[in-house]
Formats: sequence, C-alpha cells, structure tokens
Amino acid sequence: MSLPPGPSGPHILQTMGWLSRPGPYSRRLRARYGDVITLHVEQHAPWVLLGHPDHVKQVFTGDPNVLHAGEGNAILKPLLGPRSVLLLDGKEHLQQRKLMLPPFHGERMQAYGDMIREIAREEVASWPTGEPLPTRLRTQALTLEIIMRAIFGTRDERLRDAINTLLEFVGRPSSLVLAVVGGKRANHYVYGRVRAEVDRLLAELIAARRADPELDHKDDILSLLMSGTDMDDATLIDELVTLLAAGHETTATALAWALERLSRHPAAWARLREGEDDYLDAVCKETLRLRPVIPAVIRMLKAPYEIGGYELPAGVAVVPSIHLVHTREDTYPDPLVFRPERFLEQPAGTYTWIPFGGGVRRCLGATFALFEMRWVLRAIADAVVDLQPATPRSEGTKHRSITLAPQADGRVIVARRTTPARRAQPVPTGR
Repeated sequence: MSLPPGPSGPHILQTMGWLSRPGPYSRRLRARYGDVITLHVEQHAPWVLLGHPDHVKQVFTGDPNVLHAGEGNAILKPLLGPRSVLLLDGKEHLQQRKLMLPPFHGERMQAYGDMIREIAREEVASWPTGEPLPTRLRTQALTLEIIMRAIFGTRDERLRDAINTLLEFVGRPSSLVLAVVGGKRANHYVYGRVRAEVDRLLAELIAARRADPELDHKDDILSLLMSGTDMDDATLIDELVTLLAAGHETTATALAWALERLSRHPAAWARLREGEDDYLDAVCKETLRLRPVIPAVIRMLKAPYEIGGYELPAGVAVVPSIHLVHTREDTYPDPLVFRPERFLEQPAGTYTWIPFGGGVRRCLGATFALFEMRWVLRAIADAVVDLQPATPRSEGTKHRSITLAPQADGRVIVARRTTPARRAQPVPTGR
C-alpha cells in the first residue's frame, strides 16, 4: 500500500494553505501532482484529494460501510451534536435520512414558495441605493427568516437571537482553527457553552409543540418530524440545529456569491431580469460551480480501498474536491469564467457538478436550497433594476466555519430599484 504524491512541507503549512485559499491552493497541487494528491490537513489521518469525476463517482457509489461520511464530518460534532444525520454512518444514517427527507420534497416544499417570495420582497425593499451593500449580511438575515418560518412555522425572537449568537461564533476564523486543531475536550466545552441556550429554547419549543392538540395538522418541518417520526427530544434538537446551520448559512452564502458575480456581469444580470426560468436555474448552478460554498466532501476509509491506481490503507480520508471537479478544462471550457449559458448548452452532470455532494450522502436540503435560491433571486431581479460592483476587483474568499464566503461579504451597489423603500431592519449579528 502507498499514498499518492503530494506536498512534503510541514503539516501546519499544508493546513494553512487549505484553510486560507483552498481553490488556488488545490489547483496548484493538481498542476504539480495530478488528480490524486496526498494532503496533510488534520492531525490524525492523511487526506487523499480527488479531482477526477471517475474517482468521484467511485466514492459516491461505493460501499457506505467502507466509506464513512459521518466520521469524515466529525469536525462538526461539537456544533451539530452526536445525533445529527450528518454524523451518522451505516444503517443508522439511512434510517435517519429516510425520516428527514419528506418535508423537503414534492408539494410540501412547493408550498414554501409564496412565503419565500414575501420575505424576499420585504428584505429587498429595505436595501439602500447608491452605496455599498454587504449582501451576505442581508441574505443571512433573509435566509434565517425563511428557515425559521419553514422549520418552526413561527417567529421566536429569543430563539432567533440565540441561533445568531451560535452561528456568528461558528463563523469566526478562530472557531475554525479551534475545530481543526483543538482537542475533543476543548471543542465540546467551548461549543457546548455556546449551544446551551439554543438547546434550552428548542427543548421548550418541542415540549410546547408536543402538548399542542393541533400538532398533526401543522405543516412546518418541526411538526412534520414530530408527528411523522418517533425521534426523541435529544435527536430532534440535534437535527434542528443541523437544519438551521446547514440550511441557513450555506444558502445565504450562495446568494451573496450570485449577486457578487452578477454585479460584475451586466449581460447576465440583464438576461436574468427578463424572467427566463431556465436561465435563472443556470445562474444558480454556475454560481455554485464557480463559487462552491464548501470546498470538498470527506469519507473515512474503514478498510483498504483502491482508487486512482493506489491501494489506500484503512484510516485514510478520501476527499472529492468540489472545486477541482468544477474547474476541469475538459468539462468546463474557460473554467474560471462566470458563464451561466454553459448549463443551457449542457445539463449539470451527476459527478461533474457536485456542490451538494452525492450518492446516499447528498445534502438532504439540496432541492430546497436551489428552490430557495431561485425564488429569492427572482424577487431581487424583479425589484432591482441596476446592480453594480462595489469594487473593481472580484472578491476573494474567506472561511466562515467550513463555508467559503465572499471576502468583503459580497458588496454590490443597488443603483435603481422599482419597489418603494422601507426602513431597513438591523442585521442580527449575535451577542
């Protein structure tokens, strides 16, 4: 057994290269070492970074008893809790995933459309004109309102404040460093303290909902999970935190990237405003191709595994790189250029467009996330006439926990708006 080639520098330099600029760093590694690269990012297991769709397909269709995604997501355990579907493997994961899927598909999901449009219109009406607007802060407030309404069917200011405090803590660079290099005890102590208030308020909400005689007639996600499954309270709380963290921060970041890209491509913005649904979908997909919200997915090997001509030992992490797959010249000509039309010419491939991962571990909320992106971008395009960049140069990326956000929060200038202005609500920043 042997590991593929990769950089030989100190562990800390490889870690900082990955954490600081995962896109350019991984592209440099590919140029030197090819599509299968050994990288030392976390202390306990070497990573084997994969950049070829054939290798991605092999991982996504491989035996989940050998390729443990839950164990690969262990860095999220202090935040999400041990019962989160993202942390489970094997039969336990499949059973929990089956319970979690129904609220995100079919007619139930479609019913959220009017709610999303209403919230988006109210938010966009508060945007100022003629000055730099940090879109990530605004889309974060917007998507939190959407996910709160979708999950709980209500507005709870105490819970909103507690969630913001939690997510703002997680978004700090120091929190990411703690998650990567901190010990298990330190992580659970720090994250546990920050999560305590969220857990307490969720427990109160669950108790009140269990006592509600109308529970079986409510259509919010919490009620559907409570009436349709036998989850205990601790599991419900971990899954709710998972939905809030994954369904809020990621979509907010994707929307901010979309606006940052569109502000620099006036022809794309003009075509989006024409109202063509296929082009709207293409804009969403091109944004997630060029600016994926997470850089990679991880599977921990529980047995020896052959891939890319290498026989890897158990204990290694195989890591399909979303960014490397999305920037292949043979799949996407001029891969670093924002061009939504490419998805009108060629549909997104199962193993060449992977912003939500794939296989039995594909993101539970992927369909809802794209649905939400389309509705929000349509509301913005209907309300905003001119969208301009706030700075001459494209924004780089910064880490917010495991997500990759615009360096300057996706600043754009709304030059003209068709909707009447309303007073902006303060952006929740946590306490």
